Amino acid sequence: MSHPSPTAAASKVVLITGASSGIGEATALALAAAGHHVVLGARRTDRLAVLAKDIEAQGGSALPLSLDVTDPADVRSFVAAAHDRYGRVDVLVNNAGVMPLSRLDALRVDEWNLMIDVNLRGVLHGIAAVLPVMREQGHGHIVNLSSVSGLRVDPTSAVYSATKYAVRALSEGLRQESRELRVTVISPGLTRSELTGSIGDSGVRDAVREQMDIAIPATAIGAAVRYAIDQPDDVDVNEIVVRPTAQG
Repeated sequence: MSHPSPTAAASKVVLITGASSGIGEATALALAAAGHHVVLGARRTDRLAVLAKDIEAQGGSALPLSLDVTDPADVRSFVAAAHDRYGRVDVLVNNAGVMPLSRLDALRVDEWNLMIDVNLRGVLHGIAAVLPVMREQGHGHIVNLSSVSGLRVDPTSAVYSATKYAVRALSEGLRQESRELRVTVISPGLTRSELTGSIGDSGVRDAVREQMDIAIPATAIGAAVRYAIDQPDDVDVNEIVVRPTAQG
C-alpha cells in the first residue's frame, strides 16, 4: 500500500551517510534546522552522538546510527532502523566518501580499491537499500554527492574522478528509470572538510592543501542539499555544481 508523499514544506525523514564531519555534518545541521528528521550514519559514532546532541539542543530531531557503507548488510540495517523509527524514508543523501589522491604510477592499489568501495559501492549499497522502501511508499528522493572531479580529470585524480564520474552515470540511469522518485547529483568544488586527510601521498596532500585557501565552507553544500529536497514533489533538481568563485 503506497503512502502519500509529504509536501515540500513538511518535515521529511532524511538519511545521511558520512554524517560525522564535513559536508555530511553541515547537511545534517542545515536540514535539522529546517525541521527535517535527520538520521545520521557513520563509523565514528562518538562524533555522531555529539552532533545529535547539538541538533536536539537546538530543537531538532536526530537519530545517530553506526554505519559502514562498504557493508551492504550494514546499510540495509541503517535504512531499516530509520524506517522502524519513523515509518518512512523520504530522502537518502549518499555523502560518505574518501579522496586519497595519487598518481597512477605510485601504484597505491589499496587506496584505489578503498575509493571504489566507499565512493562507488557505498552509493550502490545505499540505493539498493532504499529503493524497495521508496517504491513501496510511491515517493522518495536520492541525493548523491559527486564532485567537480566527476566533471574533469586532473593528474593524481584518475581513480577518484572515475568513481565520481560513475556516481553521475548511476544517478542519470536511476533518474531515467524512475518516475515517482527524484534523483539529484551535487558536485562540490574545493570545500573545507576532512577529505584531504585521507591523502596518503604527502606531496599530493601538501599540494592540495595549498589550494584550500579558496575553499568554500561545507555549509554551502548543505544549503544546496536543502534547496534540492525542499522543492515541490513534481520538481526534480537533477544536478547542482557548487564551486568557490575563485576556482578555475
